[in-house]
Amino acid sequence: MAAVAGIERAGRAAPAPTRRAVKRRSYPVWRWVILLAAGIYFLIPLYAALRFAGISSFGQVFHQAGFSTALELSLKLAVVTTVLTLVLMVPTTIYVHLRLPGLRPLFESITILPIVIPPVVLILGVLQVSPANLKGTPYLLALVYVVLAMPFAYRSLDAGLRALDLKTLVDASNSLGAKWPTTLWRVVLPNLRSGLLSATVLTVALVLGEFTMASLDQYQTFPVWIVAFDQTSGPVSVAASLFALFVTWIFLLAIATIGGRRARRTGGSQVALFSVVRRPGDNA
Repeated sequence: MAAVAGIERAGRAAPAPTRRAVKRRSYPVWRWVILLAAGIYFLIPLYAALRFAGISSFGQVFHQAGFSTALELSLKLAVVTTVLTLVLMVPTTIYVHLRLPGLRPLFESITILPIVIPPVVLILGVLQVSPANLKGTPYLLALVYVVLAMPFAYRSLDAGLRALDLKTLVDASNSLGAKWPTTLWRVVLPNLRSGLLSATVLTVALVLGEFTMASLDQYQTFPVWIVAFDQTSGPVSVAASLFALFVTWIFLLAIATIGGRRARRTGGSQVALFSVVRRPGDNA
C-alpha cells in the first residue's frame, strides 16, 4: 500500500515549473468594459434590494414563523440530493473517461436534457408514475433534484477529470496490485477534490433555490417559504432571499480559494466550476 500512496502523492503534487511563469497576458480593454457592465448589471438590483429590506430586517428573518422548519427541510433535501448525486455521477463519469471516451459527446447531450425539459413537465410526470408511499414523503423531491443537478455535477466532475492524467494514474495503481476500490478511494478521489467540491456546492445551491417543483409537490421548502412570507412582510422576505444568495456566494468563494491554494501549492491545474485552468508548464 506504500506504493499506492506514492502514486496518490505523485498525482497530487506535480513538480513545479523550473522557471517562473511567463508574463501574465494583458487583457484587451473591451473585456474590462464587459466585466464592468456585467458587475453593474448584477450589483444595482442587489443594492436596491438591500436598501428596500434594510439591515434590521436580516435579524428578523430568524424569528419568523416557519423559517426554521422550511430551512431544515431544504438542508435535509440538500444533503440527500448531494449524496445521491455524487454516488451516481462519480463512478459513471470516471467509467466514461476510462472505458467509453468516444461516448462522452453522447453523455454530454443526455445530461443537458434536465435543463431543456421544463420543471413543471418533469415534476408532473414524476407525480403520475411515482409510488403512493413515496408521494407522501418530501424525499421524492430529492430524487427529482438529483435529475436536475445532473448537468451541473457531470460537468464539474468532467472538468476535474480532464485536469488529470486519469488513465496513467489508474494503470499505475493497478500495476502495483491495488484493487479498484483502493484506486478509487486513495488515488482518484483525492485528485478530484476540486471537482467534487464544485459539484457539491452547485447541487446544494440548486436545492436551496428551487421553487417550482417544491410548490407543485406542496412542500414548504425555504424558497417556497420566502414566496409565501412575501405576502406578509416584503422587506423580511427580500432579506431572506439575500441571505440565501450570500450563503451561496460564500460557498462559491470557498471553491475558488481552496482550489486556487491547492493549485499553487502543487503546481498543477485548478478547476473553476465548469472549466479547467492549466498552469504554465502543464502537459496539454
